[in-house]
Amino acid sequence: MMSRKSYWNAVGTAVALLAAPALAETVAGPAEVVDGDSLVVAGHRIRLVGIDAPEYDQTCTRAGQRWACGSEAKAQLASLISGHRVECIGAEWDAHARLLAVCSVGYLELNQALVAGGWAVAYRTYSDAYVSDEIHAKTARLGIWDSAFETPAEFRQRKLPPAQAMAPNIRRPAPLGGRVGPFANGCVIKGNRNRRGQWIYHLPGMPYYDQTRAEEIFCTEEQAQRAGYRRAIVRP
Repeated sequence: MMSRKSYWNAVGTAVALLAAPALAETVAGPAEVVDGDSLVVAGHRIRLVGIDAPEYDQTCTRAGQRWACGSEAKAQLASLISGHRVECIGAEWDAHARLLAVCSVGYLELNQALVAGGWAVAYRTYSDAYVSDEIHAKTARLGIWDSAFETPAEFRQRKLPPAQAMAPNIRRPAPLGGRVGPFANGCVIKGNRNRRGQWIYHLPGMPYYDQTRAEEIFCTEEQAQRAGYRRAIVRP
């Protein structure tokens, strides 16, 4: 378990690495684990920043046998929380309206503990804060490092349809509480992924615009199309 000083240094570093120039938000309370790097804390959706755990349905290979490393990563996060109060600090939201945060149970930082234990990799695309923890876990062959595996990012990319796999990963700030603000930065085009797996964007004035839950917000139709969305069909 890390010291008080080390914990707050880690929190400060991770928050400073967030791209959005916004004030940090704190969420604290009981937590429910969603997968190996995301959870719901006091009703707020949280994504652990700077790390990337295997997806829940992802498998790894050990000694020629597949095993459910994604569900095991989720179980490891659940064991770290084990019914305790969780505190999360962050300053940016992702495209799924999750607060990107450093979370802790007491003085145990969950982000670092998962990487150090080999149950997540350092997410270098967004942060270098946990690279040394990853190197330690890899050297000691801890967790998934005792297996052959795709990185979680590669696994997600492989599952996307070709047009979406080539689209940039656009992230948008959103207000605390899990909703993307439709008028944030003056952008009003709503991107939504429906139950059929279709990525559709809606313009103001279109039918169902007001009822549509925005998962991403775009300023132009070109941005939405580059991200893999198509325009909603308006029938006469």
